[in-house]
Amino acid sequence: MPGLSIGEIARQAGVATSALRYYEKAGLLPAPARLSKQRRYDQQILGRIRIILLARDAGFTVSETRTFLSGFPLGATPAARWRAMATEKLAELDALIARVSDMKSILEASFRCECRRLEDCERLVAARKPCRT
Repeated sequence: MPGLSIGEIARQAGVATSALRYYEKAGLLPAPARLSKQRRYDQQILGRIRIILLARDAGFTVSETRTFLSGFPLGATPAARWRAMATEKLAELDALIARVSDMKSILEASFRCECRRLEDCERLVAARKPCRT
């Protein structure tokens, strides 16, 4: 049979066969040729799969990855696509880092709480004061 089976491609890419089927269904991978209803891939598909995995590892959603792969005007270079997408993702990460920092501060402040009754905490929180230490 010409081409590589889904199992062979999955092993080489280090992903599950179900991931490849999902990427195809999600529009990240082109539909492969079929022989007797079996998917047959060209070795070059590994490059596309590695880009998908890189985008996943960088925090891009499937939708964002699809935009990177096929949502830019013809002639847009991969570098220009990456810069545009990365700029947005970096802003999201900065906001997430700020949120996590706030969450950490709230949790650390709770270690200093010495309120004996929940009502005391409620009163202090309502007054926007830290719980008694």
